[in-house]
Amino acid sequence: MDWTRGHTIGHGSSAAVSVAKSRWSDDVFAVKSVELSQSQFLQKEQKILSQLWSPYIVTYKGYDVTKENDKFMFNLMMEYMSDGTLTDEIQKQGGRIKEQLIGYYTKQILQGLEYIHSKGIAHCDIKGRNILLGKTGAKLADFGCAKWIDPAERDGGAEPIGGTPMYMAPEVARGEEQGCPADIWALGCTIIEMAAGGSPWTNVTNPASLLYRIAFSGQSPEIPKLLSLQAKDFLSKCLRRDSRERWTVKELFKHPFLEESNLNTMANQDFVTSSPTSILDQDIWSSVEESETMDCSIQRVSSIGSPLQRVRELGLNSGELNWRWDDEQRWITVRRRND
Repeated sequence: MDWTRGHTIGHGSSAAVSVAKSRWSDDVFAVKSVELSQSQFLQKEQKILSQLWSPYIVTYKGYDVTKENDKFMFNLMMEYMSDGTLTDEIQKQGGRIKEQLIGYYTKQILQGLEYIHSKGIAHCDIKGRNILLGKTGAKLADFGCAKWIDPAERDGGAEPIGGTPMYMAPEVARGEEQGCPADIWALGCTIIEMAAGGSPWTNVTNPASLLYRIAFSGQSPEIPKLLSLQAKDFLSKCLRRDSRERWTVKELFKHPFLEESNLNTMANQDFVTSSPTSILDQDIWSSVEESETMDCSIQRVSSIGSPLQRVRELGLNSGELNWRWDDEQRWITVRRRND
């Protein structure tokens, strides 16, 4: 495909996402790009996304390698959804989404999770910023942290723990495991984000203390009081600290909070879609290979001791979000590597 790169939607420590359009049609899509020599994780994302098709997953459109400014770039092409992320929509709604709409989005997120879990894939970074919204509702995006659950599908053995600390399940914060139950915990945190308009954890001073709190305090995020009893009960099933007791996608579908009668009035509404994610300050976490999703594939800096000890020993250095927007509007024609 011959295409032209447009303005940058956003960028983090390495990868950038741009609007792009075909040179021979009106097709507009999103391109996530990184230098070829640093594209290991983006290539992994491409491999996973290319095997998925669902109305609840952002659509994969292909990949290529181009030469730009004397650098070879690996480009992952995806569906472009222009209205913003779920986090953007929360802000547009004044910092809080009505419960009926929360139920509608939650059901669609669950439908996306049901699909990828059936394929043996855990997303590992569910949060408002990774949910894109369009006319048909919500779609899962950003599979940079995703991993195969079946060890036989993995390349190179066990994969590192990754994701965004604020949405991590206790077993993930302890470095023990990261699978489908962790996606359910993150869904619960995302519902709180929709209902409260902010962090699922309050009074957090830095990522180190947050991870320790998630891993060892015995606490779960506070459920917003303004929610109905059904919504609160649904959240309680998502936020059980023991991953074995957490409800599965199939069980959650049967919960009264997601009854069709409560949600069918949302079907005809127009919905709103994508920014890349943030990065946790590398003074606390260090990647052996930096992930293109910016705040995932985080690994323990120390090679001594267990992950459990590493979380316990984390210092009190504060983390920062390293994210900025690029308002540059020019279009750049790119050429394939063999041109």
